[in-house]
Amino acid sequence: MKMTLNKTIKKSISLLVTVSLFTSCGIGTIDRTSHGKRPRSAPRKYFNGVKKKVALLTFFNESPYGGQDLGVTATEEFRRELSRTSQFVVDPMAKKIFGSSKEIYAGGGVKLVQLSRKAKVAGLNFVLFGRIIDARIREKVDEIGVVRETKSYTEAKLEIRIFDVNANKEIYSDTIRAFADDSTFRFFQGNRETHLEYRRELLRYVIKVAVRKSIVKIVDVSSKLDWVGRVAKIIGNKIYLNAGRSSGLNIGDILKVMSDGQEIFDPETGAMIGVSKGEVKGTIEVIDFFGPDGSIAILHSGGSVHENDFIQLY
Repeated sequence: MKMTLNKTIKKSISLLVTVSLFTSCGIGTIDRTSHGKRPRSAPRKYFNGVKKKVALLTFFNESPYGGQDLGVTATEEFRRELSRTSQFVVDPMAKKIFGSSKEIYAGGGVKLVQLSRKAKVAGLNFVLFGRIIDARIREKVDEIGVVRETKSYTEAKLEIRIFDVNANKEIYSDTIRAFADDSTFRFFQGNRETHLEYRRELLRYVIKVAVRKSIVKIVDVSSKLDWVGRVAKIIGNKIYLNAGRSSGLNIGDILKVMSDGQEIFDPETGAMIGVSKGEVKGTIEVIDFFGPDGSIAILHSGGSVHENDFIQLY
């Protein structure tokens, strides 16, 4: 009888050790089978058009969970996802013009309108900014047993806004909801810091899911916007442009040189409705590249091209 009891105890200890090793490897691992993947019905098509230059402002977190780390996570995920499309150039200097998303919200968006001319001169096409409205995590833990199953349910609400620099107005606003769930087995007296990091990772992950869900719509909205560049310098008969190979221009491309559009105001309210399209002053032809993202053009038709004139695809 005593021998049988000892064998039973040894088997229990062996089983406990096995479970311990299994669960210790699994703690902090997020099951991403249902969310966050990028399923494709067809291979990604290579984009060979002219890329729009984007000002990506740092997102901020209004929820009580995750701190500003979630705002940084959202911003960096947008940077990666926009790059994956090969349709955008994220301007690293744009923050110096507009600041952060939080500053834009604090000013009611007035700062965007005030600085649109400066942004246009910098070659920006649109500004992407926003906030995390909500991010939370709920857990359900088994109440019985040494090794307990923890089920985690995470959700986030992300607000995304797009300001068209050329039209000088906000053209898109949407709220994206995302959900993720996970379950792990852990000892009821698990390491507290490990558990907190596990929760932080789940919150970061659901924010990434929200960002990925928004990219298709952002691409769709941007496809309706005109690409705009600028004449940076004229030396002799050579016209230097602030867009080149990295922006997707090619040798031989013909571009329109445009005059400034006029701001249109509502006569009743005084509010600005938008900016009219400028007139075509002439055309230029790209003949060479210079610097990281600049090109050299010569006059193709017309004759009134000046520095700081705007250019568009012909």
